Amino acid sequence: MPSEPSATPTHLLLVDDDRLILATLSRGLREIGYRVSCAETAEEAQELLTSGLRPDLALLDVRLPGADGLSLAERLCELDRIPFVMLSAYSDEATVQRAASLGALGYLVKPLDTAGIRPMLEAALQRAREQAQLRLNRDQLQTALHNDRDINVAIGITMVQYRLSRQAAFDMLRTAARSQRRKLAVLAQEIIQTSENVLQGSKDGAV
Repeated sequence: MPSEPSATPTHLLLVDDDRLILATLSRGLREIGYRVSCAETAEEAQELLTSGLRPDLALLDVRLPGADGLSLAERLCELDRIPFVMLSAYSDEATVQRAASLGALGYLVKPLDTAGIRPMLEAALQRAREQAQLRLNRDQLQTALHNDRDINVAIGITMVQYRLSRQAAFDMLRTAARSQRRKLAVLAQEIIQTSENVLQGSKDGAV
């Protein structure tokens, strides 16, 4: 059974131009507990994504009419950050490598057996969750570093403005943030912006 069966069903996007495979595979996936959205072309899948569809995992046929599955995979990777696996009736090395370079979490060769691919789908979903957590941790670290930089700059501005030591300037900013019930990083950004506006005004006045 899919992970966390008591929670909201895992949502899969299945993209394949073979209507028989689309109907058979989607039915099989629904029977074992997945929620499935279907599309027959990359363009149709893109319309679903543009309308707000956000599946947990996409299953993409490599060969599609119009834009192929690899082109759709590139969009999922760069714009939507939706994890995906590739489906194909062929397993040529070049296609497998291209799919892997785009971030595919798996490569399945048709015909497919629903029960047989379930462990791979669950492994791909687990890996996708781990990757999402890593991105979140990285983004949080970047935010923290950015905030620390802003706070340090604001401390320097306050030191110069009020002729204070670094610790005294920091204490002053922290006290002001607490009294205003604001985050120190937000106050720091405002101080920096005010200082930049004053500097720009001085330059404009000197012209």
